[in-house]
Amino acid sequence: MICPRLTLPENHVAQTGRAMDQAGLPFEAVAHAGWPQFPYRPSVGVRLAHTGHSLLLHYKVEEDCVLACNYRDNGDIWTDSCVEFFVSVANDGLYYNIECNCIGALLVGCGSDRHDRQRAEGQITSQIGRWSSLGRDPFPERQGTVSWELMLDIPYSVFFRHRIETLSGQTIRANFYKCGDHLSRPHYLSWRPIDTPRPDFHRPGFFGDIVVE
Repeated sequence: MICPRLTLPENHVAQTGRAMDQAGLPFEAVAHAGWPQFPYRPSVGVRLAHTGHSLLLHYKVEEDCVLACNYRDNGDIWTDSCVEFFVSVANDGLYYNIECNCIGALLVGCGSDRHDRQRAEGQITSQIGRWSSLGRDPFPERQGTVSWELMLDIPYSVFFRHRIETLSGQTIRANFYKCGDHLSRPHYLSWRPIDTPRPDFHRPGFFGDIVVE
């Protein structure tokens, strides 16, 4: 995946999609469902860019049901209709999990594996700009086809166990996911395939390359 540089007005995360459209940036499918016990595949696309001091993510989702119980950061985000970005910004064995439900509630952690996670405090997660087409209020599961979009502006300061001044010219490693543990149609999708017996997103060995321009 190529991560181009875009110009975005400060604190205007809702303009992310328009800026990416103007740059002709395509969506990439998050479509690998590697576990037969969870065959459902909602339609999920993601695209990524950067501003020189932050990463910009734009997700587009269509699914048969949607749920948003968590409205505060650092809750059980993965139980809702959730998209996730796991990324390694340095070749040191650490990676970040940035998980966001369909109304913009976030969970951010860092560590070397699923058991070694340090969660970001609120002063870190609050730095992430977020916009959702579904708004910010929680709601119970809604049945029927629902389309929604989510945009995130992730400053480099959010990578709290590193000191990132620039990512330009570097190749980072990452994977994108879609899940919904408590939905009536639970699912686990990834951008790059994961070869494990059970759903497990904490597998940096299956991350793919992202070239930051």
